[in-house]
Amino acid sequence: MGGEGSMMAANNSLKNNRSLLSKRKEKSSLSGSYSNVELAAFPKATAQELKMIREKMKQEYKQIMIKQLIVFGILFIIIAILIII
Repeated sequence: MGGEGSMMAANNSLKNNRSLLSKRKEKSSLSGSYSNVELAAFPKATAQELKMIREKMKQEYKQIMIKQLIVFGILFIIIAILIII
């Protein structure tokens, strides 16, 4: 019967892929302990600084929303004109 050669090629391909997978697993990610790692010290923000940051973020959010509304409005008008024509 035919087909033995193709089955043998499929088995060899699976075997080769399996061997590549096992090699990849041996190179695991980081090993060791993190007990000697020192964390960076970040400065604490005051209440006034937090308030300023909050206001700045609100202002940026409003600007982004205005830009999005303008773009959406222009696209809506263009699509409406194309549908009417």
